[in-house]
Amino acid sequence: MHSIDISYASLAVGLLLLLVPAYYIWRYETGLLKSICVGAVRMIFQMLFIGVYLRYLFQWDNPWVNCLWVLVMVVIATETALSRTGVKRSVLMVPLIVGFVASSLLVGMYFLGVILRLDNVFSAQYFIPILGILLGNMLSVNVIAVGTFYANLLREQNLYYYLLGNGASRGESFQPFMRQAIVKAFSPAIANMAVMGLVALPGTMIGQILGGSSPNVAIKYQIMIVVITMSASMLSLIISIRLSARKAFDGYGRIRNVMK
Repeated sequence: MHSIDISYASLAVGLLLLLVPAYYIWRYETGLLKSICVGAVRMIFQMLFIGVYLRYLFQWDNPWVNCLWVLVMVVIATETALSRTGVKRSVLMVPLIVGFVASSLLVGMYFLGVILRLDNVFSAQYFIPILGILLGNMLSVNVIAVGTFYANLLREQNLYYYLLGNGASRGESFQPFMRQAIVKAFSPAIANMAVMGLVALPGTMIGQILGGSSPNVAIKYQIMIVVITMSASMLSLIISIRLSARKAFDGYGRIRNVMK
């Protein structure tokens, strides 16, 4: 099997399909027309830049450069999460960085070293894509879950104080709010996992097949990608909330003003 390249002319023709959602966004006056146009332009330039950059990154294949690039991805993911959760930077920035770095390295290295058994786990061909997938999923989960956790905690703080006043530890008092955050963040992923292969074929697997991999290999990679992304996302979420809670509450367990 061999992959079929897409010429830049064909890519330009393919981008015309965006006119379909753009038309209905404009037709129903959703206010999203500017957003989809800006988003599409940014995506195109960013992906073209990354394509050129990764080509040289793969040629150099230097562990230090690869780690530096992952660090850049962590910083961007952290800034994005900070802007979308509504939680103050002083409360959430360090916990997010620690959660992203620790989770991506622990789960990523386990996958690369134990599952794939690579001689060089820092190989650019594997290290950067795998940690990129993990960070992307962790970002989505943390934006939803952390925002939900603190928003619900502030809105229903009487329940928190009631549990705390009746002898519950801070961790036990957190439990209803952690439950709500986890349910909201992970329900879509669990639903997609349950129908994967029957209702939907994942983009990663399709990309591998179109790139020339056999379906059997692509399926095994896809299964493991689902497993590692869910594991890393949950781990990063727990770390982020647990660490941020140290600044979100005072010494008496009272909630500080953590939202922007």
